[in-house]
Amino acid sequence: MVVQTLGVPWQTWLRRPTKGLPAELDPDHTGVRKSFVTCILENMFAFFGRMIATSITLFPTNLFLLLSLKGKQMTKPFKETIAASNDILTREPLPASKKIYVEGTIHKNIRVPMREISLSNDTTLCVYDTSGPYTDPTVEIDVEKGIPAIRKEWIEAREDVEAYEGRIVKPEDNGYSTEEQLDFVAAGSRGLYRTPLKAKKGKNVSQLHYARQGIITPEMEFIAIRENQNLEMTKRYLSDPEREARLKGENFGANLPEEITPEFVRQEVAAGRAVIPCNINHPEVEPMIIGRNFLVKVNANIGNSATTSSIAEEVEKMVWSTRWGADTVMDLSTGKNIHTTRDWILRNSPVPIGTVPIYQALEKVDGIAENLTWEVFRDTLIEQAEQGVDYFTIHAGLLLHHVPMTAKRVTGIVSRGGSIMAKWMIHHHKENFLYTHFEEICEIMKAYDITFSLGDGLRPGSVADANDEAQFAELKTLGELTKIAWKHDVQTLIEGPGHVPMHLIKENMEKQLEWCDEAPFYTLGPLTTDIAPGYDHITSGIGAAMIGWYGCAMLCYVTPKEHLGLPDREDVKEGLITYKLAAHAADIAKGHPGARARDDAMSLARFEFRWVDQFNIGLDPERAREYHDETMPMEAAKVAHFCSMCGPKFCSMKISAEVRDYAADQEALSDEEIKAGMDEMSQKFQEMGGEVYVPSERVKN
Repeated sequence: MVVQTLGVPWQTWLRRPTKGLPAELDPDHTGVRKSFVTCILENMFAFFGRMIATSITLFPTNLFLLLSLKGKQMTKPFKETIAASNDILTREPLPASKKIYVEGTIHKNIRVPMREISLSNDTTLCVYDTSGPYTDPTVEIDVEKGIPAIRKEWIEAREDVEAYEGRIVKPEDNGYSTEEQLDFVAAGSRGLYRTPLKAKKGKNVSQLHYARQGIITPEMEFIAIRENQNLEMTKRYLSDPEREARLKGENFGANLPEEITPEFVRQEVAAGRAVIPCNINHPEVEPMIIGRNFLVKVNANIGNSATTSSIAEEVEKMVWSTRWGADTVMDLSTGKNIHTTRDWILRNSPVPIGTVPIYQALEKVDGIAENLTWEVFRDTLIEQAEQGVDYFTIHAGLLLHHVPMTAKRVTGIVSRGGSIMAKWMIHHHKENFLYTHFEEICEIMKAYDITFSLGDGLRPGSVADANDEAQFAELKTLGELTKIAWKHDVQTLIEGPGHVPMHLIKENMEKQLEWCDEAPFYTLGPLTTDIAPGYDHITSGIGAAMIGWYGCAMLCYVTPKEHLGLPDREDVKEGLITYKLAAHAADIAKGHPGARARDDAMSLARFEFRWVDQFNIGLDPERAREYHDETMPMEAAKVAHFCSMCGPKFCSMKISAEVRDYAADQEALSDEEIKAGMDEMSQKFQEMGGEVYVPSERVKN
C-alpha cells in the first residue's frame, strides 16, 4: 500500500527518482539512494515545514486534484487506476506442467526456461515457454519492484555501457500539466525506476554489432537452446525415416538446419536475417529471436486508450499474453498515464516490449498532428529508450510523394502512425521528418540496442487496396532505410500488411525478401477477407499461416475485437491461440526441426485414448477439458475408449485399434490355422443365403 502524504507519495519526499544517480551511489541501477537514513535526515526539516505550511489547504487541494484527474479521463477509482496488484496476476502453471531450466555450455550462467508436460505414459514433452517467472512457483514476484533482471550481469560484463543521469520525467510524459498530477499518478511505481544505461562513447551495444564482430553473446546461446525445444527429447517422435521424408516441409529458400546452434544464431543476426530485440535497459527480458529461419513468432498488442482500461489491467494483460504464447508485446497506449503504464509493463515483462513512439509524441502536442516536431519526437525516443523499450515502430518510409497514391483507395490510409505523418507532411508540405532525421534515429537506437520495426504506414486496409502502388512504393523505401540502419549495425524488422486476399499473399513475401534483403518480415495477419467483423482473428489467421509458411518471421495477432473495440483478456487469449496455431502450422509446413513433435505426441495420446494428455498437450488445456466435460464430465470418461461424438460403438480410433490387434494376432497363426478360419467363415456365409446384405436380426441370431 502506498502511503499518501499531502497528496504526494511519501517516496517523493524521501527519494524522488526523477533523475539518475551516480553509479557509486546507485550500484544496482535502481534509481534510489542506498542510505535510507540519509534521505530522512536530508528531508526531515523540509517535510515538516511543508506539512505545517500546507495543512490548512490540504483538503481542497486534494479534492481539486482528484476532480482534475477525473476530468482527464481517469474514470476508475484511484487505487484501481494507478496501482497494479499482485493479486490479479495469473501465476499458476498450466495443467501437468512445470518450469525446467537448461544451462548453457559456452556461457555457464544462463538458464533457459522451458515448459515440461508430464504425460500419463510416464514420458514428458518439452515445449517453448514465453510465460517467464510467472508460472514458476519458486520465484517470488512483487510487481511494485519488477521481476528478476536476468541479463544484468551479461550487460555489465561486456564493459561497454555506462550509467548516466537520465532525462527528468515530465508531467506531459503522462499527459498532464503539473508536478502534482505527475506525483499522484506515479504513486506506487517508485520501486520500478532504474538509473538508465547507454553505450560508452564510441561504442555500439547492438546484438548485430556483436554478431558482426564474431562474438557469440549469452543472448545468442540462450536463443539456440530455446529454439531447439530440448531436441533430444523430441527425437523419439521423429525417428521414422519414411515418415520424415514424406512430411518434409517446403521452405521456399529458407535455410533451416537440423539443429539450431549458437553459431548459427550469430550468423543469422550478422546477416540481418534475424533480430534479437533486447534494450540494455530491459535486463528482465528472456532473449528471443525473430527471423525466417527460426520458429515463427507471435506478437500481442495491449494498451490503454482515452476511454478504456487501467494500469493494473494492462500489466495483467501483458502477463496473460505471455501465458498464452506471446513472444513479444506491443504497448499501444494512447490515453493518459502512458509513461507510468510503460514503467509497470517493462519492469514486469519477460518478453520484448515494442511501442509506436509517435503515439506518445502526439499526446505531448495535445493530439494536433501539425504541431509535431523532430525535437518532441526525439525526446520521446530518449524517454522510451531509457525505460527499456526493445523495438520501435517508426513510420519513416512514408514519403510526401506517396500520399497522392492513396487517393483512389477504398479505405485510404488506415495506419494511425501513417495518417499522422501524412497529415503533418501535407500541412507543412515538407518531407517526413522521420525520414530526413533517420540517421540521427540510428545513433539513438545503437546506443541502447533498440530494434527498428519499420512501419508500414500505407498498408492496405481492405482487400480492394492490396498490393497497390502506394503499398509497394513504401516497401521499396523501407528497403533503402534497412541498408542505412545496417550501416550503423542497428537491428531491423520490416512491417507488412494488412488486408490481402490469399492469391496475393505470396507476392508480398517475395517482394519483401527481394527489396529488403531478407530482413525479417513482421505482418498484421494479413486478413484474407473483409466480411467477418467479430471473427477477424479467423480471417487473418488464414493469411497468417500462409505468409508464415512463405517466410514471414513474426505475426501480429488479431483479436475478435479487431475493427470493433479494445480487446479484453479473453479476446487477447482468443487472438493468441489463433495465431499460435497459424505460426505452428507454418513451422510444420516450412520444416522447422522438431516442430511436429508436439503433433505426434498428441496423435499418440488420441490413439491410446489418453484424454487428460490430449488436454494438456494442446495449446489451451482448459478449453479442451471444458468441451469434453460438457457431455462426459465423469472421471471414468477420462479413460473411456470413445467420446460423445461417436459413442462406444462407432469410434474410429477404437475400431482401428481392434483391427490392429486382430492383425497382430493373425500374424501369429500358422498357414493351416488361417485356412481353417477362412473355411469356417465361408461356410457361415453360405448358410446365411450367400447374400452380401442380410437383415441385422439374422446376424444377431
